[in-house]
Formats: sequence, structure tokens, C-alpha cells
Amino acid sequence: MLLCYDRGFVPAGRHAMGSEATQPEKADQALGRPWAAAALSLGLLLPGAGHVVAGRWRRGVFFCSALLALFGGGVAMDARLALHIGLDDPLALIIELGQIAIGLPYLAARALGFAAGDVRAAGFDYGVTFTATGGLLNVLVALDAMDVALGRRP
Repeated sequence: MLLCYDRGFVPAGRHAMGSEATQPEKADQALGRPWAAAALSLGLLLPGAGHVVAGRWRRGVFFCSALLALFGGGVAMDARLALHIGLDDPLALIIELGQIAIGLPYLAARALGFAAGDVRAAGFDYGVTFTATGGLLNVLVALDAMDVALGRRP
């Protein structure tokens, strides 16, 4: 059952005027924790590392293995990891930003010489999609790690 107050809804059992802090107050209190920023930063560098910092190591290991498998599978399908700078092809720029968002695995793949890709390979398009999807999912996972660190999610 929901109770209405101040043009909002409060779940039954929670008191609007009780000792509970409101959502903005909780967020202000939690933003003072420096490890939330560390969880976000490390999560962007290495998939799953933010969850490990936040104390959820099982989630961290799962996300790390899943996203690295996705990115590694894309690289194995001869995805191109070449930098595209410029606004002449906005879709290529978005895909490149998605690939970069995986963090250190992107830099490692480029350093090991996997950046060229082969357009003639049968899985080239799938590989590019896998690598970009892995990077964009890593952004969501890093933001989730920050929410876990701030206490917004269990």
C-alpha cells in the first residue's frame, strides 16, 4: 500500500517524517566515501574491478570473465581496433569509443598487435560489434559498482 505525501509516494511501512533520511540526504552522505570514486575509476580500467573494491568480489569476477570473454571473442573474430578520429563517420566514432571503454584490455590488445583486423574475415562485423558492446557494457558495470559502493544497490 502506498501513502501519498508531498506529491510523491512512500511505500507503506516507511514514514515520511521518521528518522529515515530522504534520498537526497542519503546520496549527499554517501558521496563523501572516497572508495565510491575508486570503484568507478577501477571499474572503467578493468571490468569487474569496481565490484571487487565495493566488496562484491563474486560479481566482480563474473563481470570480469563475461566482459573479457565478449571482448576477447570479438578480437578473435578479427575486429578492427584502429582509432578513428574525426566527425566524418559518427558511427565509427561511437563504435571506437565503445571499444575504448573496455579499458586496459583494449590497450593490451592494441599493444599485442590485434588492432588491424581483417575486413575480409567472416566474423569481422560480429567482432567489431562484440568489442564495442563489451566496452559499453563495462560502462554500465562500472556505474553499477559505484552504486553498490554508495549503498544504493545491494
